[in-house]
Amino acid sequence: MSQSSLPERAAASERPAVVLGAAPLTISDVVAVAREGARVELAPAARTALAASRADIERLANDTRPHYGVSTGFGALAKVQIPSEKRQQLQRSLIRSHAAGTGPEVEREVVRALMLLRLNTLASGRTGVRPIVAETYAAILNADIVPVVHEYGSLGCSGDLSPLAHCALTLMGEGEVRPTDDPVAPPVPAAEALAAHGIEPLVLAEKEGLALINGTDGMLGMLCLALHDLAALLTVADVAAAASVEALTGTDTVFAADLQALRPHPGQAAAAANMRAVLAGSGLVQRPSEGEFTRVQDAYSLRCAPQVHGAARDTAEHASRVAAAELRSAVDNPVVLPDGRVESNGNFHGAPVAYVLDFLAIAVADLASMSERRTDRFLDVARNHGLPPFLAADAGLDSGLMIAQYTAAGIVSELKRLAVPASVDSIPSSAMQEDHVSMGWHAGRKLRRAVDGLTRVLGIELLASTRALDFRIAAGEGTPSPATGAVHALFRTRIAAPDVDAFLSPDLTAAHDFVASGAVLAAVTGAVAEPLG
Repeated sequence: MSQSSLPERAAASERPAVVLGAAPLTISDVVAVAREGARVELAPAARTALAASRADIERLANDTRPHYGVSTGFGALAKVQIPSEKRQQLQRSLIRSHAAGTGPEVEREVVRALMLLRLNTLASGRTGVRPIVAETYAAILNADIVPVVHEYGSLGCSGDLSPLAHCALTLMGEGEVRPTDDPVAPPVPAAEALAAHGIEPLVLAEKEGLALINGTDGMLGMLCLALHDLAALLTVADVAAAASVEALTGTDTVFAADLQALRPHPGQAAAAANMRAVLAGSGLVQRPSEGEFTRVQDAYSLRCAPQVHGAARDTAEHASRVAAAELRSAVDNPVVLPDGRVESNGNFHGAPVAYVLDFLAIAVADLASMSERRTDRFLDVARNHGLPPFLAADAGLDSGLMIAQYTAAGIVSELKRLAVPASVDSIPSSAMQEDHVSMGWHAGRKLRRAVDGLTRVLGIELLASTRALDFRIAAGEGTPSPATGAVHALFRTRIAAPDVDAFLSPDLTAAHDFVASGAVLAAVTGAVAEPLG
């Protein structure tokens, strides 16, 4: 569910501001700022903490002893002491040299998310920047000035250095930005965009350049956005699986609560409950009749959906706990402690975030793989229980949804490749000073692609199940449940009932839009007796 699939953002002034420094950020806060244009504000406590920690940095800046990040070089150059008259140049050089991204531009929502999260760490008062630095960062976010950040450049340690450096360039009035969300408009010089909003560029002082780039904010921002989207997609997967069980005239008895309780994983219980709710009132599913079933067991892709979907849910819950911990974190090196000490640390390493980004990509690939197997069952007369070949209106003359399954299979194959972990890789950098890196940025980039792929695969499955319902209903085999009937009605608003073959790609686009926009969940929510979990 990318930014482009959501309704047009309302004016930022219509939303409550996200206040930094008063309470931990939430995933919803990140989505509100990154995707919906919510404004940010600094809490009074944040301003106090900023001023206090800056006083500690200025004390150390005047010390004759070297202090890393304050009066020394960086990385492998940490032993080089820099005289006070060259320290502003040190900060400028740091940002300019680290803004080394290349490749396609990163999505607007990702850049806004990473900027919010870096500002959140600044507002903690643990980085030692002046209050004006945080205030300027907030002003740029609120003006919706989005720095141009590139796909390649981060190793995820020390944090997302290159993406954050491109953002820091903007504070200095350098580099390029996008001042509007018009994808056709070319980028403009940062100095020009700042001037248009009355924002003064900054001259960075001791420690500030390092504080602006030393964090896991890019990978964390992508994790938060993915978790938000997956919260909906996991429920759509339950809906799609239930709709396939019904349209393939399977049984819902295996989803009974007492059977699921024998294996008490919370995600499994939630998925099974959703499937029971969707199938309630169906006249097509098989249920016990004098102790007999027409079919003894359904295939794994139908019968085991709660187990697989539930495992994905539990994976997302674990990832949410990691995200919550990161959102409470102040990631920088060195950090200013409450007692005034400035200490080096390794909190910038992206491993905790990288692992769950990779874990989610595995779960997403498996959800899509199971969905594609259900789609395939609809098309094969040996397994679709009385439906026409390929769900074609005139099989032989027409191909029906034959190639829609090819499309789903191609996406699933790609998702399997994207499920290969990025976090198991490490390429040493900075003259072996940074000899183990997380690759968390890359894990986040591939997860975004994976989430988009899952959205499309689920749309294709629902396209197949709604088409199959047309044949079942026409044959007088029974009526769908209220929930699947609502999804069927939704699909028929843009996708025609089975007829002679027509241009299929627009139907796949419509199915994707129904899933990505939340229309499928809205239709089901209005038709079920109990809210879906």
